[in-house]
Amino acid sequence: MIESRLHLSTDAVAHHYDELDRFYREIWGEHVHHGLWLRRGDPPEKATRQLVDLVAHHAEVKAGSRVCDAGCGYGAAARILAGELGAEVTGITLSPAQFRFAVQTAPGSSNPSYLLGDWLQNPLPDESFDSVIAVESSEHMPDKPAFFAQARRLVRPGGRLVICSWLAREGASAWEDRLLLEPICREGRMPSIGTAAEYKRFFESAGFVVDHFEDLSARVKKTWPICAGRFVSNLVRKPAYLKFLLNGHSHNRIFALTIFRIWLAYNIGSIQYGIFAGRKRQKS
Repeated sequence: MIESRLHLSTDAVAHHYDELDRFYREIWGEHVHHGLWLRRGDPPEKATRQLVDLVAHHAEVKAGSRVCDAGCGYGAAARILAGELGAEVTGITLSPAQFRFAVQTAPGSSNPSYLLGDWLQNPLPDESFDSVIAVESSEHMPDKPAFFAQARRLVRPGGRLVICSWLAREGASAWEDRLLLEPICREGRMPSIGTAAEYKRFFESAGFVVDHFEDLSARVKKTWPICAGRFVSNLVRKPAYLKFLLNGHSHNRIFALTIFRIWLAYNIGSIQYGIFAGRKRQKS
């Protein structure tokens, strides 16, 4: 497990997304997650949708499914699952900016429903969901076993847990840790990044049987040169970008550098990306 050398509270994670709210949406859009390129020429919008479709497939989402999106961001995936697949979706996010955007996107709608709060202390009822999905949110959890314990609590016996996660290379070298992995954790407000083997152990320890794992690194890493290119373009065209970077009170301005650090880490294999799917064991 690669850990940040700073103590990162849930408030720090929320502030990261709130302060960078405009930049996330202008650079990448409502889906605050990687794209999945199934064909080289896929546009980014199609790639982000393809990742949602893959998650929905492994979560076995269908009409009437009760789905919880842990770390739902702006609610884009939740809206697809509810609006197109007919699921009953509850999303939870730490970020007030993301919560406001999600609610305002479909005012008056009760599906999806959104909660503003901490996944590790959520008030949702036991065994009230057919599946829990977490797309690039588990990395922000300071207590990974507690994250999985909440998923176990909320999923009915036989239900599904699907996680898309950034991963650290097994046996990463000291220089990779010092120059890439630890700074990426710290600057991206991720308390830790686990390896694929560690995530599988978390699943098993929490009472889930992993029935699918896939390394998607080669198919998602194109996200980062696209983000870098859009950032540079906006830096040239929009004065607010340079103003933000030069403002010493901007707590998350370092993330402009982190974009390029992540791009490098993917290219040399220090950072990987995987999808895990498992089923909660039936009660004996």
